[in-house]
Amino acid sequence: MKSASPLRSGILIIPLVVTQALVGIFTGVLIHRYGYYLSFIRVGMTLMTLGVGLFIYLSPATSIATIVGFEIIFSLGAGLLFEPPLIAIQACVIQDETATATASLGLSRNLALALSVVIGGVVFQNDMNRGAASLVAAGLPVTVTSLFVGDKAAANVNLVDQITDPRQKLAIRSAFAASLRDMWIVYTSVSACGILASWWVVHKELSEVHLETKTGLKNEKEQVGLKSVTTA
Repeated sequence: MKSASPLRSGILIIPLVVTQALVGIFTGVLIHRYGYYLSFIRVGMTLMTLGVGLFIYLSPATSIATIVGFEIIFSLGAGLLFEPPLIAIQACVIQDETATATASLGLSRNLALALSVVIGGVVFQNDMNRGAASLVAAGLPVTVTSLFVGDKAAANVNLVDQITDPRQKLAIRSAFAASLRDMWIVYTSVSACGILASWWVVHKELSEVHLETKTGLKNEKEQVGLKSVTTA
């Protein structure tokens, strides 16, 4: 929507990344001190949903300050969710299953990230296809319009600045904004489900006692002893 270059886009994301990192560190310190993680999960999901929901209102006329403000709200929620879910799942399993639970959470997060990219991309591309008629109505040639539809739209976003007609340029930016708006609506709906799910997370008192767990396969003697006890 802002026709930002890759470098400028990276700079605009810095507030989001820095805020998320600082909040994640601060959250870890508080959990270590007070041993309570459930509130961070619920507040984090609420703030993240609010942040994604605010992205729905982005338009070509939105100021950079507003965009950064929305990013900070979103990153506050994301930062609060960086560590608490891992602590929650580890607190609810026995010591021997900690590694399995940690790996399962990592797998779930990676799968969710991959699916979100695919689903968001599909929504964006379909909306750009539907917006092709508005680009033609704005006077864009069919050959140019074809560059801003489907899977070509995201790749050709930098071509918007090459359009000299202000009315046509605004039409293209508006089409991008409308397509991104529908994508944010989908993400907000999914995030809202996360708020509901957070109320099913239970709180377990975190122990201050460190327990050592032997990882790997049990040795032969332990297996034989276990088999003897089972047989008896």
